[in-house]
Amino acid sequence: MAVTDSIADMLTRIRNANRVHFKTVDVMMSKTNVNIAGVLKKSGYIEGYEIKKDDRNRHMLRIALKYPDSKHTIITDIQRVSKPGCRTYMKSDQIPKVMDGLGIAIVSTSKGVMTDQEAREANVGGEILCNVW
Repeated sequence: MAVTDSIADMLTRIRNANRVHFKTVDVMMSKTNVNIAGVLKKSGYIEGYEIKKDDRNRHMLRIALKYPDSKHTIITDIQRVSKPGCRTYMKSDQIPKVMDGLGIAIVSTSKGVMTDQEAREANVGGEILCNVW
């Protein structure tokens, strides 16, 4: 089945796998998904990621989730902000802090996909893809 919003699909798969404490989750591969996974790894929300081929010889992105112990999760919630039907763009000084700085917003800018803090420091705005806390 064709997915119209691969970012939302990725975030939903991470959210669902996180709730049941799966060690890894496979999502569809795209450049944006790889960049988002890179930001999540750099920010410490996931262990890592790798590109694999599935049984139908399609490229998949395998994300290794991170847990501090058996009862808690690192990712409390992950939400899509900009959607295909309603894009959300902001200037660097308008990008909101997620949970007063306890979480991150992932922003797609002209200089690549980065966190809200990095976008403010680089003084670039862009599309707010998702919020993670």
